[in-house]
Amino acid sequence: MTAAERRTDGALAGVGLLDRERIIARPGFNRWLVPPAALAIHLCIGMAYGFSVFWLPLSKSLGITASTACPDLTLASALFTTTCDWRVADLGWIYTLFLVLLGSSAAIWGGWLERAGPRKAGVVSACCWCGGIILAAIGVITHQLWMMWLGAGGIGLGLGYISPVSTLIKWFPDRRGMATGMAIMGFGGGAMIGAPLANLLMNTFKTDSSVGVWQTFIVMAAIYFVFMMGGAFGYRIPPAGWRPEGWTPPVAKSTMITTKHVHLRDAHKTKQFWLIWAVLCLNVSAGIGVLGMASPMLQEIFAGSLIGLPDVGFAQLDAGQKASIATIAAGFAGLLSLFNIGGRFFWASLSDKIGRKNTYYCFFVLGIVLYALAPTFAGMGNKALFVLSFGIILSMYGGGFATIPAYLADIFGTQFVGAIHGRLLTAWATAGIVGPVVVNYIREAQIAAGVAPGPTLYTGTMYILAGMLALGLIANSLIRPLSDKWFMSDGEVAALQAKSAAVNAGPTGSFGIGTGGLDAKAMLAWAVVGVPLLWGVWVTLRATLALFG
Repeated sequence: MTAAERRTDGALAGVGLLDRERIIARPGFNRWLVPPAALAIHLCIGMAYGFSVFWLPLSKSLGITASTACPDLTLASALFTTTCDWRVADLGWIYTLFLVLLGSSAAIWGGWLERAGPRKAGVVSACCWCGGIILAAIGVITHQLWMMWLGAGGIGLGLGYISPVSTLIKWFPDRRGMATGMAIMGFGGGAMIGAPLANLLMNTFKTDSSVGVWQTFIVMAAIYFVFMMGGAFGYRIPPAGWRPEGWTPPVAKSTMITTKHVHLRDAHKTKQFWLIWAVLCLNVSAGIGVLGMASPMLQEIFAGSLIGLPDVGFAQLDAGQKASIATIAAGFAGLLSLFNIGGRFFWASLSDKIGRKNTYYCFFVLGIVLYALAPTFAGMGNKALFVLSFGIILSMYGGGFATIPAYLADIFGTQFVGAIHGRLLTAWATAGIVGPVVVNYIREAQIAAGVAPGPTLYTGTMYILAGMLALGLIANSLIRPLSDKWFMSDGEVAALQAKSAAVNAGPTGSFGIGTGGLDAKAMLAWAVVGVPLLWGVWVTLRATLALFG
C-alpha cells in the first residue's frame, strides 16, 4: 500500500468498507481495543452452549401447559409435524449440529478468512448467526422442526469463532496464550449471559397462547446483531512487520516456537497437525462427555444426600424431592461453566510461562488422576471433593480450547493460523459426537445390565475417559518442531504480506501503533462487554449457592 493510494481525507481509494486493507491499524491505534471487539462476537455466538434453556418450553409450544404428545412420533415425522409437540430428544440434535457445523464451516472458510480479513468475516458471521435465529423463530411460529434445525443449528458459528482468535494472536505476539484465552473465554461465557437473559425474556413474553420462545429469539437476534456488528467494525489488524512498542522476540527462543510460517496448503500434510488434532479431540471428548451429563450425574450419584437424606437413593426419591435435587444440579452445571470460563483464561495465560506442550501435559496427567479418583470420591460420598475435581477437569476442557490456537501459532507460525485453526476444529466436531456417545451409551448399557442409579453407574465411564486422556498424553509427547522443508521462503511470506505493508513506518517496529494501554476509550470498550459478563457471573453464582445449601 503506497501513500498515493490514500486520499487526502485519509480514506483508501478503491477499497471497500469491509475489505482487509481498510482495517490496517494506523498510528495512534490502541491494541487493547481489539479484545473487547473479539469478546463482543464470542459472547454472542457462545449462546450455542445455552440453547438447552429453550428445550422444555419448546416441548410444550403447542400444548402450552403440557406437551401434546404423539405416541407414534419418530424423528423423521417430528421434522414436519404441525400437530405434535417436539420431544426434547428431537430438539437436542441442534446441539450436535452446533458442534459439527462449527468445526466443518471453520475448516471450509478459514482460508477465506485470512484473505478477506476479520471485519468481513465478522459481518458475515453476524448476518448468518442472527439471521439463523430469526429463521428459527419462524420455525417456532409455523411449528416446523426442520426450520428450527436449519436456523438454530449453528449457521455462522465457524467464522465467528476463528476470526477473533486469528486477529488477537497477531496483536499479542508477546502474550499469545493470554490473547487467545481472552477471546475464547467469551465463547464459554456466552451461555452464562444468554441463558438467564432468555429465561427473563421468555417469562416476559409468555401468555396463555404462547410459551414466549419465538419472541425471545427475535429480541436476542436483534441484541446479538448490534453487538456482533460493533465487534466486527471494532476489528483492526497490524501492518506487516509490526511488533509491540519496546518488545523484541527473546534471543533464547524455545525450539517449540517458530519465527517462520507454514502455508495453509501444507499444514495438514504434517504429522504435527494430526498429533495436535488428536490432542484436542481426546481432551475435548473427555470434557464434553461430562459436561453434557453433569446434571443427571450429580443427581444419580448423590441423590438424597443433596437434600439432607444421605440414606435415600435416587430411585426412592419422590417427584418433589427429584425436582429439588434437579435445581441443585443446575447449580452444579452453572459452577462447571464458571470453571470452564475461568480455565480458558488461566491455562492459556499460564501457557505463556510454561509453554503449550507442558500445559497439555498438565491437562492430561492431572485429568487422568482426577477421572480415576472420581469414583472414589463418589463412593466416599464426598460432595466437595467430587465437585472440585470436576471443576478442575472442566477448567482444563476450556483451557484446551484457549491454548490450542497458540500451540498452532508456535508450530506453524501466524500467517495462516486462523485457517489452520479452522481445519483443526474438525477435531471438536468429532469430539462433539464421540464424547456424548461414550458417556451416554455406557450409562444406558449399565442400566440395561441392572446397575441402579448411583456411584457405580459411572465408574466404568470415568476409567474409560481416563484412558482417552492417556492416549492424548502419548500424542502430545510425540509433537516435535517442524523441519525446515515445511516453511515458506521469506519471499513468499513478503508477497503474502504486501497488501498490509506498513505506511510511513517509523523508527521502531511499532509504527506508533498498539500503544495507549487501558486508556479511557479502551476502558469504555471493555465495560460494554464486561458488564454483561459480570451480570452472568453473578446470576450463576447465585444459582450455585443452592449446591452447598
